[in-house]
Amino acid sequence: MGESIGLVGSTPELGEWDVKKCLRLQTNGDRYPVWWVETDIDLTPFLKSSQEQRIEYKYVRFCDNDKVEWEALGANRWLPLEPDPGSATLTIEDGAFGYLQPWPYGYLNVPKVPLPKAKDGLKVLVIGSSVAVGHNAWLMEGWSWHLEQELHQKYGHQLVNVSLSGSNVTTTIDRFSEVVTPENPDIVIIALSLGNEGLAHCPPHERSAIQRRFESGLQQLVKMTQDLGAVPILGSLYPNGDYNAEHYWLLQDTHQRMLGWGVPLLDWLAVLDDGQGRWKQGTSFDPAHPNTEGHRLMYEAIDLDLFALKPTDLAKKKQPPKPKPVTIYKDKKGFQVLNQKEDRSLQIINTSPHSYTISPSWEKLQTPLQKTATLEPGIYLTNTVSQHIPASFWVRENGIIETNLDIPPSVEIEYRPVFEFFSPKISQILFYDGNLAILKQGDLLLRLVNESDHEYNLQPMWKEVRQALKGVASGVYTDVVNPEMPFRTMMIGSDGLESRVKVPPLSSLSFQYQCPLSDISRVAILPLGDRCAIRMVLHKMEYDGPAYPFDLTRTTNLSDVTDIIENSFYDMWNPYFLHYNQEAGRIYHGKWTSLSFAHEVEDTDDPVNDFSVVHQRMQTRYEARSRRFWYTLNHCDEVLFIRTGVANREQVEDLAHKLKYRCQGKPFRILLISPQSSEEFSELANVIHYDLHLNPDRMYEDLGYWMHCTGVMRSILDFLGVSSKNLFWCPAKIPN
Repeated sequence: MGESIGLVGSTPELGEWDVKKCLRLQTNGDRYPVWWVETDIDLTPFLKSSQEQRIEYKYVRFCDNDKVEWEALGANRWLPLEPDPGSATLTIEDGAFGYLQPWPYGYLNVPKVPLPKAKDGLKVLVIGSSVAVGHNAWLMEGWSWHLEQELHQKYGHQLVNVSLSGSNVTTTIDRFSEVVTPENPDIVIIALSLGNEGLAHCPPHERSAIQRRFESGLQQLVKMTQDLGAVPILGSLYPNGDYNAEHYWLLQDTHQRMLGWGVPLLDWLAVLDDGQGRWKQGTSFDPAHPNTEGHRLMYEAIDLDLFALKPTDLAKKKQPPKPKPVTIYKDKKGFQVLNQKEDRSLQIINTSPHSYTISPSWEKLQTPLQKTATLEPGIYLTNTVSQHIPASFWVRENGIIETNLDIPPSVEIEYRPVFEFFSPKISQILFYDGNLAILKQGDLLLRLVNESDHEYNLQPMWKEVRQALKGVASGVYTDVVNPEMPFRTMMIGSDGLESRVKVPPLSSLSFQYQCPLSDISRVAILPLGDRCAIRMVLHKMEYDGPAYPFDLTRTTNLSDVTDIIENSFYDMWNPYFLHYNQEAGRIYHGKWTSLSFAHEVEDTDDPVNDFSVVHQRMQTRYEARSRRFWYTLNHCDEVLFIRTGVANREQVEDLAHKLKYRCQGKPFRILLISPQSSEEFSELANVIHYDLHLNPDRMYEDLGYWMHCTGVMRSILDFLGVSSKNLFWCPAKIPN
């Protein structure tokens, strides 16, 4: 407060370097921290002078103690003067105080009018973002302006620039039909950047998704240009002052792919890149834009021979008519496979009443696929979403279809490379890490694509995936092709993913919206001890989520468990009741004597001499586990409490009574698993008993036994109607 900015320079209007005569700038609450001044400057003395025709100046800061701070020593800011400046208003944008640019940036308030087209000239259209507009070049005379002048003079071409600041592939596709199609251009230069897609400042896990969306969007724009009968030319990528090593790798990766698309490329990266993805010194105005010098280098990198065309030559350059599909295989029963070479798609037609299975061993089909078809390695998807239609297949490097495809009778299916589905015109990319993609098509269809050779396991504890689905309509989504398979149900709530989903390697799954979450009754599994056996078998079943209070404790007395729950876990981690037994290597509880902990002391701890470190860790863990217990109890629709270890009828009756109070009318069951007669608990409401012994010590030693116990538990849960289709998943971090 109390400080202000002044402008002092080489003209009388700017005080002729006398700070006392400088121009004072102004700001206000709406525009701060921008400072500005409007003034008239008499240019006559400069235009008549034989000296260098430019104005020099600097900014000064007036502090509240009357001290004057000049923005920098050394070189001054400067403005070139045009021989015939006219009467237009010139706006100068100088960036930040103390940051002097090697080239100035200013623009007139008079719009530029495209130069006319000669009789034999062509119409060249530029569609891009702010760099294509000319931003941060002097008088907005950027690379496209220089190209316009040269094409008009050399070939008689007309250049029309419909670029828009801030444009990305999505907005450019959306406005293409409005600004490009009516112009009926002969050549279209598509000049966009990864910067406007948000690459520089997005979270790391979103970078691959941005790259994919950008590349597929560019290819869509190329196709839209070709569909107009125009010749597409791509502007290459350019640096950004905020890119790091990973950004640079993605930049080069996309650049190399663009070189292989068969479309002419204006290679700007070679002349602007400093070798690390950032601008060469002296070529940028800010992190995202080149300055006048940068624009000059971009223009000089353009091969003008690309535009040495006449209308009679243009027809040869335009996209030829789409060729007919090539028949790869055909039999006499009505089954055939065709390949469209241009877009590398595969069409499968089965007019017979029989099903067919395409397998890697079907040589009569696979051999011509290798020799004749143009399938590219990777995953292929179909837009036909149906329970009987395979959603995807995988093509090997050698062109063979590796996936077994069961083709039903009376169908016609077209498969296209997965890359096309990343186009913003087809899908919204919710998540992509380079291997796993989550694509949204319309409001009610989600596609999960796994391009890796290992299974992906999606679950609520995967923060990025959970949040990626946060904006999707809440509800139950099921796998269209195999809805009854385990882990093929996506439950999406207000905080995103709420279930576990498995995606096989080199495949794609389609999930269709089925119903609101309120239409299903979700069952929560809450283990109650006596040891970690239930946690272990649930882990092998992949029904486990974040830990609950009794998962990793020993509680041999059921009455202690009942009392702990009745007291809301209060005192469970109270240091007053905890003591460490060095010989046993366990922490014992003084209030609930059957309660002990064996997994809380780490190798670097000294619990005998300093228990505070251990307690602090236990407090953090068990407070979180207790919150999950109550959150689950309050938010699920039904509860299945599971308890191992011997108990008597009186203890179980007391537990059931206390749980009934805690459940507040919510349906619940108590599953008891212990080596004792089930008659002990006959006719107890809400209680199911199995005469079994699950020994966690033996599970650790014998994987076969562990898997046997897991199979037994799976059978019990299946009998009780609990599966991955209705299991309640508690988030690791409880929402506030």
